Amino acid sequence: MHSDRNEIVALELRDLSKTYGRGAKAKRAVSDVTLSVRCGEVYGFLGPNGAGKSTTIRMALGLIRPTSGQVRLFGSEVTDRDALGRVGSLVDGGTFYPFLSGRDNLRVLARTRGIDGWRTEEVLERVDLTRDAKRKFKGYSTGMKQRLGVAAALLDDPDLVILDEPANGLDAAGIQDMRKLIRALADEGKAVFLCSHLLHEVQQVCDRLAIVSKGRLIREAGTAELLGTSLRLTIEARPMDAALKVLETRRPIAAPSGHIAVEGTSEEAPAIVRELVAAGVDVFRIAAEEQNLEKVFLEMTSDPND
Repeated sequence: MHSDRNEIVALELRDLSKTYGRGAKAKRAVSDVTLSVRCGEVYGFLGPNGAGKSTTIRMALGLIRPTSGQVRLFGSEVTDRDALGRVGSLVDGGTFYPFLSGRDNLRVLARTRGIDGWRTEEVLERVDLTRDAKRKFKGYSTGMKQRLGVAAALLDDPDLVILDEPANGLDAAGIQDMRKLIRALADEGKAVFLCSHLLHEVQQVCDRLAIVSKGRLIREAGTAELLGTSLRLTIEARPMDAALKVLETRRPIAAPSGHIAVEGTSEEAPAIVRELVAAGVDVFRIAAEEQNLEKVFLEMTSDPND
């Protein structure tokens, strides 16, 4: 891979918006979303149902036109056929002929796109579908259909891969295989734009994340940075009232079990202990609460009015 390939911007959205309908019935599905995805990274695109993710993906693929804003693929307009030819996608599971086998479905796609036949076998092997390639698509499980959809997305050996829920219907082993495949694609220098509800998997595989809610981009950051923005410490101390008074600036939350949760990082723990001891509080235990993407996601997207 070229040393500076990961500096290439594969997908760029600039102030992208989409409104359906007009007048009083107009509904804003996407509002001023700006982000960029580089080659060599897995970029997670997350949000609750109805947040505008599918609409954004369809605009990124040129399937629907934005109301305002711009989509650029490798520096070109989304209408550029050469730029679109460098993109592979899995959206809504893909569309296949039910009475053809998985292999024959891919062969039809390959002939339509002018792709060498050997690529069919290569992508079947890559998504672990070779053994079931002779079976008719109508007999495939949901997980097998997703694997075939990913295989179709990879058929052209694209530089940008857009995957919408690629692990849908997969068992635990299949999810792990999909994670390894996605990570391998980025390691080969491809850009991967991933939309998934499996936040644990997203946390493990993505380099950067964008979280959208109600059509708006509310946070974009590196995965490690995002997980480090809301750390907590769990403290076991007595007496509780005195400990809460010392910790009042850290928004303490007292649990019935006698533990106190406060905002803070492991690096701040020694100073917190010194403050408590100086106030005559006995500290029995202090530990950093391991942060995960699900907690951060729910904190950022939950509606305080619900």
